[in-house]
Amino acid sequence: MSITVKPVILSGGSGTRLWPLSRQLYPKQLLPLVGEKTLLQDTISRLENFPNISDTVTVICNDAHRFLVAEQLREINVKADALLLEPVGRNTAPALTLAAIANRTSGDDDILLVMPADHVIQDTKTFQKVLTEGSKLAAQDMLVTFGIVPTNAETGYGYIKQGAAIEEGCFVIEQFVEKPDEATAQKYLDSGDFLWNSGMFMMKSSIWLEQIAQHAPAILSACEKAYAEGKEELDFYRIDDVAFTACPSDSIDYAVAEKMVSDSKTKAAVVRLDAGWSDVGAWAELWNIGDKDNNGNVMQGDVVAINSEDSMLISQQRLIAAVGLKDIVVVETADAILVSHRDQVQDVKQVVEWIKAEDREEHLSHRCVYRPWGHYDSIDMGERYQVKRITVNPGEILSLQMHHHRAEHWIVVSGTASVTRGDETFIVTENQSTYIPIGTKHRLENKGAIPLEMIEVQSGSYLGEDDIVRFEDVYGR
Repeated sequence: MSITVKPVILSGGSGTRLWPLSRQLYPKQLLPLVGEKTLLQDTISRLENFPNISDTVTVICNDAHRFLVAEQLREINVKADALLLEPVGRNTAPALTLAAIANRTSGDDDILLVMPADHVIQDTKTFQKVLTEGSKLAAQDMLVTFGIVPTNAETGYGYIKQGAAIEEGCFVIEQFVEKPDEATAQKYLDSGDFLWNSGMFMMKSSIWLEQIAQHAPAILSACEKAYAEGKEELDFYRIDDVAFTACPSDSIDYAVAEKMVSDSKTKAAVVRLDAGWSDVGAWAELWNIGDKDNNGNVMQGDVVAINSEDSMLISQQRLIAAVGLKDIVVVETADAILVSHRDQVQDVKQVVEWIKAEDREEHLSHRCVYRPWGHYDSIDMGERYQVKRITVNPGEILSLQMHHHRAEHWIVVSGTASVTRGDETFIVTENQSTYIPIGTKHRLENKGAIPLEMIEVQSGSYLGEDDIVRFEDVYGR
């Protein structure tokens, strides 16, 4: 009897080293960095047609990303049997524990395939072949991880030392080792016995719960309480805030895998993976795997490069004209531009820290902000006014709300708006407008079959997003 393989997608990262594309409220796993699909969508899609794969996935994500994650799953016609919302990040061991508890609660004991949502794997055929070998070992009650065949003496990854062979390409784990210095990394590479730690795992749900109970009982106890005291909310399951915040923070490796190796090396195995893997941790890595022109440039968007080579040029809004550049990264967005030497892009995180210290908002979100009903783009602002371009998706409805400090003027560009203003409800169509006075309850709804496009002009003494009093909200905000 075959055992179902259940994808467990860890989607809680922030990806600050890929700023300004990656933001706290729109992290790298939700971006289409290497193709038309986002990294999250690619993570799930590369499992298509894999034998015994579940037709649903479990996703653990940040509460702030919930609607974006749900929408991206909908776009690729994937259903989540559990979309678990973490109130705070507690690393990978608690996240996996929540997924295993959810699997147990549904009466299943699936093989959990644990994958970060922000990795790139270019050779899907080889990846699935390696997963097949891993699932055989997991079915035998082993904890299985996947070790990346190293291509260079990398100091930014942890390593796994392979021990005795179990079968071709599969080995007992002899040791997990920390990120090495350059000389040690070279020794690891030369020996041929060390693999990069990918952070991907496979094991039965029951095996993980058994091992976490043995090696990190405080994590299991906190997660069981957080799950039991959580609640369903629309298509999500909201983990209890207080109980989960009290949970120790630890990785799968530290909490369980390393201790299993120490107890009995036959319980934990590593499968070699050589399939064009990258964790896309910085702009230099994205340049490495990108499609290059004859001069070694990776270019996206409205870009022209003259006498430039080995550079990465990404435009989202405006023309980038590059002249005489070499080994340079330029990333342009609506509200920020990054210019860096390719050898120093790892220091982008220092820019993000500076932005936070200055109490600015460019680390949080893009100028275009996504909401469960659609999105808005703040196209102009000044003293006492702000102009937004608003898109409401078909069938969606905004909260019934009011503002203490601003009035709003709405102009419909395309589509049809159903407007609630005070005690009246009426329709506003293309080239028509309406006015919402300060302190008036109002609501916007798109009952049509096409997106509703509007221009909103706000005016008043305070225009912050926190000047919203919600009376009703179908999204539970």
